[in-house]
Amino acid sequence: MNLLADALIPYLVSNGIQYKRNRPEMTAGSSIREANQGDYDFYLALHSNGAPEGRYGEERGIIAFYYPKSAQGQRAAELIAAELRKIYPLPNKVTTRSTTTLGEVRQPKAPAVLVEIGYHDNYSDAQWVEGHMDAIAQQLARALTEFFGLPFIYPMDPIAGTVAVSYGTLNLRSYPAPTGRILANLPNGASVTIYGEWQGWYVVHYGDQVGYAAAAFIDT
Repeated sequence: MNLLADALIPYLVSNGIQYKRNRPEMTAGSSIREANQGDYDFYLALHSNGAPEGRYGEERGIIAFYYPKSAQGQRAAELIAAELRKIYPLPNKVTTRSTTTLGEVRQPKAPAVLVEIGYHDNYSDAQWVEGHMDAIAQQLARALTEFFGLPFIYPMDPIAGTVAVSYGTLNLRSYPAPTGRILANLPNGASVTIYGEWQGWYVVHYGDQVGYAAAAFIDT
């Protein structure tokens, strides 16, 4: 699942989604505590599943868990399940489920989903996950962009850019449109890194900010 998180990062970056991920040595509890110290819009936990004793190797499927009192958590779980059904070989076994027992959906301040992606004790599931890391990451990102109301942008190799405005500053926005919330003002000559492009807008990183800026005012 850490390898899957690694594969997901380029999709988050190219779609202007700021993130903080846990580290392999962290536990579920420490991940929740660290997340709750910040101001985040969504908490995603990636897991693989294990069949109960007596059924080792016999179960297959994907389950997106959410807290029953979280409408946004349920919405995110349904979006994630819908996207994963498109690539999982047994789409009828991709389901959503409410739960009050899993801390990673009950305890985060933000809407949360815990996705059990396949059964690690099932050879076919384990092979499918290992062989479809990029595809799984892409579908997760598609669900997240739908959740946040963003267009999906396929990753590109990062390129350097320079802001070129004749006066004032260039707005870095939360959405690729003139109505997007302004996150920062980029001065003329500012260096940015471009991670994606969509209909005349670049996804750019500037300092610790990531957002959308009009491509016409960035030289590459």
